[in-house]
Amino acid sequence: MSLRDAGPPIALVVIFAVFAALSPQFRSVANVQNIMDAAAVLAVVTCGITFVLMMGSIDLSAAGVMGASALAVALLVENNRNGNDLGLLGIALAVLLAAGLGALSGLALVLLKVPSFMTTLGVSAIGLGVATLMFSGVQPNISDEMLEGWATGRFLGFSGLAWIALGCVLVGWLIQRYTRLGRYAYAIGGAEEVLALSGVKVAPFKVAVFTLAGAFYGLGGVMVTSQLGAGLVQAGKGYDFAAITAAVVGGTLLTGGRGGVLHSAVGVLLITVLTNGLVQIGVSPYWQGGVQGLIVVAAVAAAVIPQRRRNQVVK
Repeated sequence: MSLRDAGPPIALVVIFAVFAALSPQFRSVANVQNIMDAAAVLAVVTCGITFVLMMGSIDLSAAGVMGASALAVALLVENNRNGNDLGLLGIALAVLLAAGLGALSGLALVLLKVPSFMTTLGVSAIGLGVATLMFSGVQPNISDEMLEGWATGRFLGFSGLAWIALGCVLVGWLIQRYTRLGRYAYAIGGAEEVLALSGVKVAPFKVAVFTLAGAFYGLGGVMVTSQLGAGLVQAGKGYDFAAITAAVVGGTLLTGGRGGVLHSAVGVLLITVLTNGLVQIGVSPYWQGGVQGLIVVAAVAAAVIPQRRRNQVVK
């Protein structure tokens, strides 16, 4: 591991130590559990967006995709709106819907040759539209004990959502490390032209990455529904920017070719610890967004310094 890769973990330890010294409440076991629970959904969403960022693309569809999956799962499991009670099958169908929206982003990118931030922004609007249609002016409240148990049940002190997030990070790392999809995502971000010239058909892998990202967003939407006990159109509001922030802070480059799921997971913890610590020491919530923005700018600047010195250009 290079010093550049070690930076975010060191920063996480330092920030945790500083807040622990400033606030006794921050270093309590209960607060550590709260931090892990608060990081769960963001970690799952960040797993998805990390693969897109590794390709050098950007994905702004998380909010809409999560909204669609949140409403879908709320209407497919036991709820107050209809007689459905599909349980795990309902969850799987909601995640499948989200994966389909992710595939739509990828297909629009490779077929229409439109920049990814535009295609994914359009898919986000589609997802929000689908969610609004399913909402139909009446909030669906879930009564499925299994799904509610994700948020309320605990094992070894942590909620089911935290364990699901840990599983997603592990699965994401395995895909990144041991599958062709993960290796090609790196290669596309590092030198797509070289990969294409070597005979690899890049387009299917781009669609596959966006599909995988959509599935992660969909699971994130299901997790939010478990937390709230209801399906909301705005279930994914703010998670797109937060996930990009966490990935970049963790060391995943916006230009692609560097970083990964474990890097982004560290970024999620760093952002969550920072947010929690600012609250514990009494900093106004109005300042927290500004602090996160400054951290993103600093992280991006630090990451591109070697490239800027080598290329002597700013795009």
